[in-house]
Amino acid sequence: FGISRDDAEAGFLIEYMEKEILPDNPFAVIDRDGVGLLMKMAIEKGRSVRPDLECGICGEHGGDPESIQLCHELGLTYVSCSPFRIPVARLAAAHAALRDKKTKG
Repeated sequence: FGISRDDAEAGFLIEYMEKEILPDNPFAVIDRDGVGLLMKMAIEKGRSVRPDLECGICGEHGGDPESIQLCHELGLTYVSCSPFRIPVARLAAAHAALRDKKTKG
């Protein structure tokens, strides 16, 4: 059994967010505690073998400010998104870099 993203977003996912079972649409915002932890583990393991490993993300998450902040914290090399999301993505990336500079410096 499987369900498509479109079916999920048109069906049960709306109810899950309304009932606060999920805080956000997982197809749009990365879940820090679940997916974010898996990403962190993968990046660390990959870079332990190949320090210059480029890691990135694309799609809806690549244009979401919260997800971009997480990607910056995890040390991803890049984010990629659809053209109409680029202005927001660039601004979010700049904010993440400034926050990082503030905390480190």
